[in-house]
Amino acid sequence: MTLARPYEPDTLETPLYSWWETSKFFHAEPGDEGEPFAIVIPPPNVTGVLHVGHALDMTFQDVFTRRARMQGKNAVWFPGTDHAGIATQVKVEQQLAEEGLSRRDLGREQFLERVWAWREQSGGEILRQLRRLGASCDWDREAFTLDEQRNRAVRKVFCDYYDRGLIYRGLRLINWDPVSQSAISDIEVEHKTVQGTLTYFTFRPADEDGTPIVVATTRPETLLGDTGVAVNPKDERYSHMIGKEVLTPFTNRRIPVVADDHVDREFGTGAVKVTPAHDPNDWQIGERHHLEVLNVMNPDATINEQGGVYAGMDRFEARKQIVKDLERDGLLVKVEPHEHQVGHSDRTKVPIEPRLSEQWFVDTSEMAKRALEASERHDVVFVPERGHAQMREWLGNTHDWCISRQLWWGHQIPAWYDREGNVHVHEEDPSPDEIERLGLTRDPDVLDTWFSSGLWPFVIMGWPEHTPELATWYPTSVLVTGYDINTFWVSRMLMMALTTTNQLPFSTVVNHGLVRDKFGAKMSKSLGNVMDPIELIDKHGADALRFALLRSATPGSDVPIAEEWVEGGRRFANKLWNVARMVTQTANGIHPDQAATTVQAGLTTLEDRWIISRLHDTIASVNTSLDGWDISPAVRRLYHFIWDEFADWYLELAKGRTDDQVKAVLVHVLDVAMRALHPMMPFVTEVIWRSLRGLDALGEADTTTIMRAAWPTHAGKADADAEATFKSIQDGVTELRRLRANYNLSPRTQVKAHVQVPAEMQTQLEAAADGICRLAGIETLTISTDVHNLDGVCADVPVGQVVYTVSLDGLVDTKAEQERLAKELTEAKAELKRAEGKLANERFVANAPKELVDAERAKVEQWTAAIATLTAQLEN
Repeated sequence: MTLARPYEPDTLETPLYSWWETSKFFHAEPGDEGEPFAIVIPPPNVTGVLHVGHALDMTFQDVFTRRARMQGKNAVWFPGTDHAGIATQVKVEQQLAEEGLSRRDLGREQFLERVWAWREQSGGEILRQLRRLGASCDWDREAFTLDEQRNRAVRKVFCDYYDRGLIYRGLRLINWDPVSQSAISDIEVEHKTVQGTLTYFTFRPADEDGTPIVVATTRPETLLGDTGVAVNPKDERYSHMIGKEVLTPFTNRRIPVVADDHVDREFGTGAVKVTPAHDPNDWQIGERHHLEVLNVMNPDATINEQGGVYAGMDRFEARKQIVKDLERDGLLVKVEPHEHQVGHSDRTKVPIEPRLSEQWFVDTSEMAKRALEASERHDVVFVPERGHAQMREWLGNTHDWCISRQLWWGHQIPAWYDREGNVHVHEEDPSPDEIERLGLTRDPDVLDTWFSSGLWPFVIMGWPEHTPELATWYPTSVLVTGYDINTFWVSRMLMMALTTTNQLPFSTVVNHGLVRDKFGAKMSKSLGNVMDPIELIDKHGADALRFALLRSATPGSDVPIAEEWVEGGRRFANKLWNVARMVTQTANGIHPDQAATTVQAGLTTLEDRWIISRLHDTIASVNTSLDGWDISPAVRRLYHFIWDEFADWYLELAKGRTDDQVKAVLVHVLDVAMRALHPMMPFVTEVIWRSLRGLDALGEADTTTIMRAAWPTHAGKADADAEATFKSIQDGVTELRRLRANYNLSPRTQVKAHVQVPAEMQTQLEAAADGICRLAGIETLTISTDVHNLDGVCADVPVGQVVYTVSLDGLVDTKAEQERLAKELTEAKAELKRAEGKLANERFVANAPKELVDAERAKVEQWTAAIATLTAQLEN
């Protein structure tokens, strides 16, 4: 492609991606050559759109996949979406509500037709947006957790687990969403800190010789279902009441006072009401003491008929009324503010209710044990390592998993009930004759979305059929996901893969952090700091966004992002573009293969040897980082090499040279750098790489792509002598620039200089003299082993074994300069004295905040160095 000026990603990226996809560059077949490498996309919700967290997650996966392709591996990245049971159903129900309808108005069959129609029209937007990001998924292998193949697989696993006794139906306390009126999983519960109240009220004694007892609660409405009061057995205040009975307010039911170690003596009064049907901890206390279980709420969180006069009230309306009635009856002690955590439904945003309900469960005890053993053996590696501890902690304390949901959208549970209430579980639907003969009725519930996504790594490859994909790519190579869902999703994949396939689903888990704003705050609409990745791509390009995300993305750590950093990525891409324009114009069509041959044959010029040595070191560093699944150091190293070393130093020294060697070095360095940078910034690197080969239009038959180029493992050889000598030149130029700044010399002001060098360095410095002059603004430069013979006012700049002497004759007013330096020296000494005086004050050092003390110590170092510099300048 011709590198037009200026760089315009908006006109570059879309046609390039279309060419990639049309050319099937992302597609792989099981029979292709190379070591298998597979990544399975964590399936985003079909209702979702791309946010910056997705962008980071997908960019990580794309980097690993693109690199694996270039390494010659048979690499594939499986895409797909999750049906997102609650989120999708809620979205469609909201649409129906706008039409004055509900799902029950339509009936199950018509409602599901409506959801499928929505999915076909609006679902999967996030996959289209991933193309904008540059994701190189094998789109021919796109899957959906609710498609026919995946549905068959999910039914088979359910039936298999049921037959093995791993799935059962039972009455348990679960998380209940009153809006969707469904059980929800732990991952779908968001714990928020709320400012609530703590209500203290009295239970009267049931007998005349008894004692009243005061309890505190955050949910007064649940007292309607209280069946006990619990105290700590070590709490002497209540030891005389254990075994006695008290009366519930309003209903006067007799309930026992029990002793239980779970009770916190420091909370409230040290006595707690026990509502087994509406609190997980109370359920456990009730189980231990055989307390009655009394459910007082309807599925929509209104009070049921057990609530007497409060029946029909919303839970929060009942809460207010009950407090008023406690006060009326003289039972209210006090109400005080209380900040505490309340679980909310992640989908409907309302507080959940613990609810006693008959649901389907997975017995995870043996499954978790097996996954825990694999984790402890490090059969699956976590990056960073601390993911192991998190996983072991969760697997070691897991509980049975509620997998049924009271929804219509999802995998309907393959269970039927006959007239006698017996359960029939089948992979295939019973025949009409069997349904009529036994009076079978199908369970209306669907499976938790996490159940099907827990099977994702192998069902996406066609399991339970023995497909070539499974034989080639399963187990997968690596899973990339945020650390926040290790316990909820990664753990379930480990358990279900081992139970179903007898294999771990992947060998490595790379955890990235959460994307936050530049101040480290979590992104939220309420804070107004949410960033839309598609808007950023529209403004700055996908390469710029990818660069900004990856540059700070240390595994396991949260990732800050700001638009100005994306702008910085755009500037870097523009720098690459301009460098490539210069190289292609200078190199006159030298092919990269020819350039590599020239470089391998050996180089003679100092800057050529230096840049190839730096390239060699850079590629080694990049490979070390990526081999450890750590992208950020690789990105930063490539940025530093391309911008600081190649562009700012080598290109400046190469200007004016016309020999074949410099052309070969320019082409070779740019070619290797683009290949190494390609997985991170795929668009701009593809265009530059093709331009080095004189390729322009993107034809259908054109299969020359950087994605099929060899991944760089080495790019020359290390040259310690060249690097040491060139370092001396760099230091010299840096000091000469500093001298110009100290004497306020304009960049246009040319100066004369002399360099005194050791004899062994003279030839090397003479070869680099033109470059030094350009970089340091020197008009004439003499190089010898002798002391300078320049006339007039001069300044010496010692750099290691080399001494630069710069003529300032006629360029500075000596007297005025001396006065300026003397004044600055006096001020510096005063500042040093002031800082030293503070540090000499023992009271200040002992009592001031550490950061203030450290700041004064830094000032001492700063002013001491300034005094030394000013003194030397005055002596000069």
